[in-house]
Amino acid sequence: MPLVIPGPALDYYLGLGYYRMRQDLFTCQFLPHDGQLHTVHWLRVVLRDAQWGPKQRHLLRRNAAFEVAVRPFRLTAEYEELYHLYFQSLDFEASPTLAELLLADDTAHSVFDTAVVEVRDGGRLVAAGIFDQGADSIAGIVNFYHPAYRQHSLGKYLMLLKIAHAQAQQKTYYYPGYVVHGYPKFDYKLWACPAATEVFDCYRRQWPPFSWDVVAQQSAAIVADWLAREGAGTEE
Repeated sequence: MPLVIPGPALDYYLGLGYYRMRQDLFTCQFLPHDGQLHTVHWLRVVLRDAQWGPKQRHLLRRNAAFEVAVRPFRLTAEYEELYHLYFQSLDFEASPTLAELLLADDTAHSVFDTAVVEVRDGGRLVAAGIFDQGADSIAGIVNFYHPAYRQHSLGKYLMLLKIAHAQAQQKTYYYPGYVVHGYPKFDYKLWACPAATEVFDCYRRQWPPFSWDVVAQQSAAIVADWLAREGAGTEE
């Protein structure tokens, strides 16, 4: 039987700031950009506290005519074709195919229990959001959509759909990835419900409520620790 990471094991590693990269779990503290190192801060949404504000409710009403379904993920030509259109519209570096993004070079089997939220317009697939499932949590992996539907904010819409699905499944946490201190490219991950969002403290292994002040404090601690270790290495 093919190996699959048990749900409780995925929950455990997500709770320690780990995340999926292809068929591995990884974590990091820094992201290089424009010759600088920025600190990385992992997020999770406490699902029992997640409620929609006016902007979120407006987006849900605006997209209510779309057909939505959640199903087990299997890599198909339809998903790859949509991802290819999405990839061509990007202005940042990304994997050129879903297969490269999700799978290892030597196997088509995934060790993760993965599902997908499909959004269709008259039967046409216009957006898809892929996520991994633990016993008590889900981790959003990638959202992609047809560039012609950009005005529908389908990336944000998929975040809301994933949260609603996880709540219906009585999960506790939704892990959307990370934000980066001093680099707002990833701030959209806070859009769904900032008040229900926590940010990982990698030293205390705790998840305090998110605020930019907390992120700044964590960033200063990470940088100070890195400089101290670099100094110790130089002296040796």
